[in-house]
Amino acid sequence: MRASDPPNLVALGRHVAAAVREAGELALKSFRSPIKSWFKHGNSPVSEVDLAIDALLRERLAATGPACGWLSEETVDDPARLSAEHVWIVDPIDGTRGFLAGVPDWTISVALASAGRPVMAALYAPATDELFLAAAGGGATRNGTPIAVTEGGSLAGARVAGPERRLGRLAPLGIVPEPKVHSLALRIARVAQGTLDLALAGPNSHDWDLAAADLLVHEAGGALTTLGGETLVYNRPVPTHGALFAAGHARREALSALMREGRIAFG
Repeated sequence: MRASDPPNLVALGRHVAAAVREAGELALKSFRSPIKSWFKHGNSPVSEVDLAIDALLRERLAATGPACGWLSEETVDDPARLSAEHVWIVDPIDGTRGFLAGVPDWTISVALASAGRPVMAALYAPATDELFLAAAGGGATRNGTPIAVTEGGSLAGARVAGPERRLGRLAPLGIVPEPKVHSLALRIARVAQGTLDLALAGPNSHDWDLAAADLLVHEAGGALTTLGGETLVYNRPVPTHGALFAAGHARREALSALMREGRIAFG
């Protein structure tokens, strides 16, 4: 396959699913066991397992055929990705703090992006054996079963997860705050799955935290956007984003309206 050829997303999805499952098996061998970890720039934790999975995924994804750029949390950024037709966006372990703490809500996240948007996604939660897959125009699944966001636009009774301070801003609306999900990608995937109605994210998340989950929630009938309603663009020179939220379209618009009216502020 030439770099300019569109990927076969169905075949690619099978290959990536196998790769993230293999990565999950590798991670589970060390889960809840003593492992070497340290803090990198920005006081973000990283472990020897993060690096091992990064290397494994890069090898497996390179074998898929397309010549792709590479953007991963655990690899030194290569500006060559900016001119690539297709780009792998990878987080070897999204929710490393949770992984190191021995809690189950961490994931392995892989997305393929083209023209700034994800077109294929795989998100795997090894501790609970949940595999989320999505392809542009092909819907989203969890363990092979189609998933969809919840319907309705009411925020009263909506199950919401996100930063505690932001949940507090929504409390007067009668939301049901849910426990923290360490993996931001999994938090958004729970919206795609319908077990959360709304997910909030503070500023400074990165492409690798978001790309796979973005496609999942989009293909499940919802959206992940900025507070102003803009769709995210990936593989830019600085791969960071501001505050975000994910929900079904009606509920997302209801929250957007409250912000436009000045009744809710997330500044």
